[in-house]
Amino acid sequence: MTSSSPPIFDAIVRIDKLPASGRSLDVDADEGERAAIAEAMGIVAVQMFRAHLSIVPFRGGLRAEGGLKARVTQKSVVSFEPVDQEIAEDIDRVFLPAPRQDKVPAPNAEVFVDLDDEDFPDHIHGPEVDLSALLLETLALALDPYPRREGETLESSGLAPKEKPSGPFADLARLKGTNDDEK
Repeated sequence: MTSSSPPIFDAIVRIDKLPASGRSLDVDADEGERAAIAEAMGIVAVQMFRAHLSIVPFRGGLRAEGGLKARVTQKSVVSFEPVDQEIAEDIDRVFLPAPRQDKVPAPNAEVFVDLDDEDFPDHIHGPEVDLSALLLETLALALDPYPRREGETLESSGLAPKEKPSGPFADLARLKGTNDDEK
């Protein structure tokens, strides 16, 4: 999803209108939004997409905490049959204003980086934060990159090569005694 494309669902929060006590954001994608999410992710279908975020002001920006629950269908990488996946991900992200040009560190200046911190804050430009991008990013990172049905392998599908491998690397493997076929 590019930054110039419109968001699939409305999850825009204005920092300047955020109450000091914070606010909640609930997303329950309808059928059209779920179809758009599936298309954006390159998967077969999204049956459920729900998120709940608590948004509080944080150092001139905001902090979004909550969770995402989704049920998706992808194609198996072995048989191309549909495979369902349940997703439940926690979200904790900080958005801070980008440094102003007059506050840019001088060349050769020391910059403190906390390597123990799991996530560096995202920089925002302007008074709005589009949390739909955060939710879609969370879903994309939670998707199984190699979905397949339980017990499904190349061997069980009859797609595994039946002949012994040949070539210089197969000969080397036989010499080293690491070939699984000979054990």
